[in-house]
Amino acid sequence: MADIVKALSLLVCLVFYALSATASEAPLKDVDVPMNNEAFRAGAATVTSVCVACHSLKYVKYRHLLDIGFSEQDLDGMRMGKGMNDFIDRLTPADSLKDSFGKVPPDLSVMAKARRGGARYIYYVLTGFYQKKDGSMDNHVFPGIRMPDPLGYGTASEADRKSIEKQVVEVASFLSWAADPHVLRRQRIGYWVIGYLIILTVLMYLVKKRIWARLD
Repeated sequence: MADIVKALSLLVCLVFYALSATASEAPLKDVDVPMNNEAFRAGAATVTSVCVACHSLKYVKYRHLLDIGFSEQDLDGMRMGKGMNDFIDRLTPADSLKDSFGKVPPDLSVMAKARRGGARYIYYVLTGFYQKKDGSMDNHVFPGIRMPDPLGYGTASEADRKSIEKQVVEVASFLSWAADPHVLRRQRIGYWVIGYLIILTVLMYLVKKRIWARLD
């Protein structure tokens, strides 16, 4: 009996902690993140030129980028000597990053799935940088973040921020694709399935009317 009481008490504490943590999180407002190959390619260009300095995408191979409209010639300039079957890896050695930041920056392959809010979380982290009075940088969404402001949002002018925000949306779009590469194919199949169900419903309704018309 004592063990049951302890287990129930622990469960209550865990639930209370989870609710408290959820309540303390700042709500992320909706942001329009396009899911199309054009946005994927633009985001991939930023990620492979900026983000891979510290982050890897260990589940995405360079040849996978062909699926979103890149040509092999395009990828020749992005691969930096790596093969088409190589995964997109960070450029800086992990040991150096750990010495600089205290730990190795996380892999970005499934970041859009791993964080609450998905693409919105990525958007608000990258646009959450601001400069404090002492000149140091911090982040509204992730206070105390060790990652430097990769796109310079925190120190940019209002005019430049509009351009950076578009770039951030494209990064969020690409990372959403990286976490779910079949999203567009699944959406297309979904349209066919819905169309099939609509036609089937109409046919079944007509059959039902014909059968019931024979009855008084």
